[in-house]
Amino acid sequence: MDSSDVLAASFDESVNDFFTPISDFVTAIVFFAVPLDFLGEGVELPLIVVWLVVAGIFFTVYLRGFQFLAFKHALQLTRGDYNDPRDAGEVTHFQALATAVSGTVGLGNIAGVAVAISLGGPGATFWMIVAGLVGMCTKGVECTLGVKYRNEYPDGRVSGGPMYYLSKGLKEKSPRLGTLGKVLAVMFCIFTLGGAVGGGNMFQANQAFAQAQSVTGGEDGPLGGGAAGAVFGLVLALLVGAVIIGGIRSIARVTDKIVPFMAVFYVVACLLVLIANLGAVPGALWDILTQAFSPEAGYGGLVGVLIQGFRRAAFSNEAGLGSAAIAHSAVKTREPATEGHVAVLEPFVDTVVICTMTALAIVITGTYADTSSAPGVETTSAAFETVASWFPFVLAIAVILFAYSTMLAWSYYGLKAATYLFGESMLVDRTWKVVFCLFVIIGAASTLDAVIGFSDSMIFAMSLANIVGLYIMAGVVKKEIFGYRARLARGEILPVAERG
Repeated sequence: MDSSDVLAASFDESVNDFFTPISDFVTAIVFFAVPLDFLGEGVELPLIVVWLVVAGIFFTVYLRGFQFLAFKHALQLTRGDYNDPRDAGEVTHFQALATAVSGTVGLGNIAGVAVAISLGGPGATFWMIVAGLVGMCTKGVECTLGVKYRNEYPDGRVSGGPMYYLSKGLKEKSPRLGTLGKVLAVMFCIFTLGGAVGGGNMFQANQAFAQAQSVTGGEDGPLGGGAAGAVFGLVLALLVGAVIIGGIRSIARVTDKIVPFMAVFYVVACLLVLIANLGAVPGALWDILTQAFSPEAGYGGLVGVLIQGFRRAAFSNEAGLGSAAIAHSAVKTREPATEGHVAVLEPFVDTVVICTMTALAIVITGTYADTSSAPGVETTSAAFETVASWFPFVLAIAVILFAYSTMLAWSYYGLKAATYLFGESMLVDRTWKVVFCLFVIIGAASTLDAVIGFSDSMIFAMSLANIVGLYIMAGVVKKEIFGYRARLARGEILPVAERG
């Protein structure tokens, strides 16, 4: 071990020692789980998952399955049929969607799915899809509110997200709720800053470097040196900084190209795994459907597999956290409900498509049953390796692309939280972007487990403030969405090409 390794290890140890008690305390609160011993040993119900999934179920019922009704029009909006350059905003519907998807599609789609199936079995895939479908409605609700209550500035910039609809929307609903709205908005912003630095930045950089190092020979390869992580992080920080310096328009111009490419790239790679194991497909699909209800495992087994599926979907698509509403609020539109329609596509792409493709690859190859290593990206990598020995390189490329796009989106989420707390100024803007890029380097060069655990708690704590606001403003959302759909049905809202 050279001097740089010793310094890095010492730095990691010092920071972890400081953050561990803080992280443990916050994590224990946010991820508090109720033991369900009467259903079986080890069965626990994380309340944060219940909080997120129940919100999705409530809004799906309250809005009469709006996410399924919205699908056709969402595709028309994303295609650009209703894009009017005269509308307030900074990006198109497709660019807003691409930016939001880039923030949710990350390592969780690869490693997290493997963990869910390893713990819950193939049946977890079924419940993951169900949770993704109800999460589509929550996304539509929060993004409708994000546009409705956003701030529009004379220079064309906009700022939106939960912090604005919590502070402005609750006050509009009732002056007595104004103070509560401001408190929730500040809480949301603090949680967003913590999540952006850790889970949306350091964790992504750390895992991108780990994958790059793994496929290039590990500690003995070209990326095995003591300073390799810092150099990798510096290059990644420069790539991130080159994009985020231009704000949401610059981020959107990159994400609207990289997101479709990385999604198609990854799905095709998973399809190749399925084709290479074609004979196992029918049996795997049968396992997913039958084990979703685990009759042979009893009621406890059913709850366990359901929890694993719901947990992965909630952790992957971020429905209910409010993060996507920040990106969608930048869209060019005069109708808040348009972005509510577009937003339903996000959990569909993230969970129903990408997470499901990962799950199918793992279940069909049977790599989830291998207990020789901890479940995670290695499980998915082993599934890819059934195609060819070099195929894990394809997975490494996907991991790096997912990590990079996630950092771009979360840099913007953190920026909007910072400007809400400290004011819209160039100083706040530039300071945040420099700090964010510095943490990219730290993340790639360090193994700060406690910091990353703390930041994960911050990300899911965002939902505590956000969903309270969504429930209070449920009536506002319903009026906005169904009023828009009624005018659309009457022909009062036409595609740009048909307007006079």
